[in-house]
Amino acid sequence: MLRDGPVWALGTMSGTSLDGVDAALVETDGVTITRFGPSGYRPYSAAERATIRAALGCWPGAAAVGPAARVVEAAHVELMARFAGRAALAGFHGQTLAHDPAGGRTHQAGDGGRIAAALGLPVVWDFRSADMRFGGQGAPLAPFFHFACARWIGAERPLAFLNLGGVGNLTWLDPGAAAAEAPGACLAFDTGPANAPINDILAERLGFALDAGGAIAADGRADRAVVERMLAQGYFLKMPPKSLDRDAFAFLKAAVAGMHVADAVATLTACAAAAVARGAEHFPAPAERVLVTGGGRHNRVMMAMLAESLDCPVLPVEAVGLDGDMLEAQAFAYLAVRVARGLPTSCPGTTGVGAAVGGGEISRPGAAALPARGGEG
Repeated sequence: MLRDGPVWALGTMSGTSLDGVDAALVETDGVTITRFGPSGYRPYSAAERATIRAALGCWPGAAAVGPAARVVEAAHVELMARFAGRAALAGFHGQTLAHDPAGGRTHQAGDGGRIAAALGLPVVWDFRSADMRFGGQGAPLAPFFHFACARWIGAERPLAFLNLGGVGNLTWLDPGAAAAEAPGACLAFDTGPANAPINDILAERLGFALDAGGAIAADGRADRAVVERMLAQGYFLKMPPKSLDRDAFAFLKAAVAGMHVADAVATLTACAAAAVARGAEHFPAPAERVLVTGGGRHNRVMMAMLAESLDCPVLPVEAVGLDGDMLEAQAFAYLAVRVARGLPTSCPGTTGVGAAVGGGEISRPGAAALPARGGEG
């Protein structure tokens, strides 16, 4: 059991861009953020990235899953061990290999019980399954943390957080609402492809992990016909909440296959920005500003395209004192405390789940995983 009041929690994230593992400490009672603590990053090697990439799209039991899970677990333990001594518990998201919201399935590689045993620390994991059991999309899960961040920065009017990872996702929120799970407080959804198709093309053609700063996109010319073809996909006709698998827009790879690499990257960058702009049309009320987190905020071309297409300021989250490299890891530290205290981690406005739900399993060193307290709220 956690002691009452704020505790230090360690959160981790290994995103769909496959760059590496983030870890961060947050002091919280599961509602209010008290302090942000130290953070760290452990990149995947090219070989590790290839092992994980080979398992993308795979479900439990596939041959490629075991090796990928061992890479994910070892990398997490190596990084988390630096911070575990300060934490009362940890949140381990794992590595998403497949996500099928229509089929009610999701698969994150990595076993929280192994992490708990290696660190000697309680670990909260499998955050998404409970939400999906109650009819939710299982994603995105950061919105309740975004709500707490909006309170932490003193926001008073509706605003949005935009995460540009492998997939893009938006959280619109009203910081004046009574709680994140209150009706009308949050609306969240995946916007469409973001960095994943860019990274995949660059890895295949040039052996690069990403388009650093948007330098390659800046030398290219976007093909608007490809952008419009993407926007014509059925996903953009769906009302949020809604979520995507990393490779849901796999046709984009073929669409840019014949282009010079700079034009291909410029086109995929324009696709990411256009998907966000289309998503913003769903906001219940205008956002005062859009705060951008994730690797995409370092892409100057993508940020310029967003600023041109959205009707409000578009700023990196550092502009309000947050850490855009660590926001998702911090989110799972915050969510771990909520799970341990029986508080909801998703609601109808964030994942489409039938009612507010608290998900996750808790593994303690030397003990079996325990279902989270709370269930359906």
